[in-house]
Amino acid sequence: MAGAITRPDDVRRQNRKLVLAAIRRKGALSRTDITMATGLSASTVSAIVAGLVSEGVLLESRDGDGGPIRRGRPQVTLMPNPDIARVGVVNLSLNRITVALVDYAGGIVADETADVPTRSASGGDLMAEIGAMLRRQLQSTAGNSGRLMHIAMAVQGVTDAAGETLLWAPIMEERNIGFGPALARAFGVPVAMANDCAMLAEALRWTAPERYGGDFAAILLSYGIGMGLYLKGQPFSGSRSSAAEFGHMAHMPHGALCRCGRRGCIEAYAGDYAIWRNALGMPDTAPPISSIDAAVFARLAERARTEPGVEREAFHIAGRAIGFGLNNLFSLIDPVPIALVGPGAKVFDLMEPEIRNALSGAFGWGSNHQPEIRCYPQEHPLILQGCAMTSLLALDAEMFSAGEGRSSAQISAA
Repeated sequence: MAGAITRPDDVRRQNRKLVLAAIRRKGALSRTDITMATGLSASTVSAIVAGLVSEGVLLESRDGDGGPIRRGRPQVTLMPNPDIARVGVVNLSLNRITVALVDYAGGIVADETADVPTRSASGGDLMAEIGAMLRRQLQSTAGNSGRLMHIAMAVQGVTDAAGETLLWAPIMEERNIGFGPALARAFGVPVAMANDCAMLAEALRWTAPERYGGDFAAILLSYGIGMGLYLKGQPFSGSRSSAAEFGHMAHMPHGALCRCGRRGCIEAYAGDYAIWRNALGMPDTAPPISSIDAAVFARLAERARTEPGVEREAFHIAGRAIGFGLNNLFSLIDPVPIALVGPGAKVFDLMEPEIRNALSGAFGWGSNHQPEIRCYPQEHPLILQGCAMTSLLALDAEMFSAGEGRSSAQISAA
């Protein structure tokens, strides 16, 4: 009986989330646009919008308020109220920390990037730098919008399943660093931490839902190689860790030395340091170098494009490792669309023939029936967007936690 009583509230909460999600994905929308985007009835949309506007969650804008003027009845569009709250976004990658403040409408209020030697820094050092950057932004923007309500952090490494602890990362020596609890204590807000590839996948799901709405994989080709995986529209993670470590799947037993300390990983053949090592004719037991300058790597790729030689073969080796890795992945989950993200996407042309060759013999696909592969060379904007959406969706859930929703004043005062 209790279930029957609460079911209408559950439906109402779900419908409110659908409306707000549609507006977040598309930007300012009219009630008619929302009806088309959500599949809800016009009367349901009108009732939900009226409630969200009265609570201060959504703002209305009419033709003439900065937009094009249309004939006939003025068009009313809706957007999230940016002043309800702010969220913090943190991206910790090799020798770099980026911190940003994002308002409730998804606009960037402030952002800052700092060069930090992550390999030699301790967890305490990095936490202190992140905290200082975020405090500076909060102080410089005080009074411009709502208070800080949530933080999302992306890290280049393996996190625990709870999203609290960095278990291991190739960008630093220290392990088992509790960034999540430390940030929560410092700022008094919930914190969600995840592998940076998971945030890449979240961003792609929001920016291109028609392509990345169900099953897909976002593979980061950079300093290391990682993967964010969605199956049946839900993010995949392990029971104890973030898992989905595509780069550390075995490619060649007892093979080349990987940055993780093991031998034969995909990354040991396809990571930037692996391509560099092979292009220079170094033994596969040579320790991975700490970092490769982007300009130097670009010159290496240009030589590979210009003439045959060890440079081109190094990229072919990388393509074979990625292709056979995808083969293994697809043996478990069936083929899915692939997004290649990061610096490695810029050299996809050098790796693509071997990737396609590795896939062409699998499952009888042939060259005309292979998974879709798209390239996104800039990973950092996507990672930050994924973090922002993670935090904003958490706030949306909080907004509707009481069933009928909480007003913007209640959220800001909570």
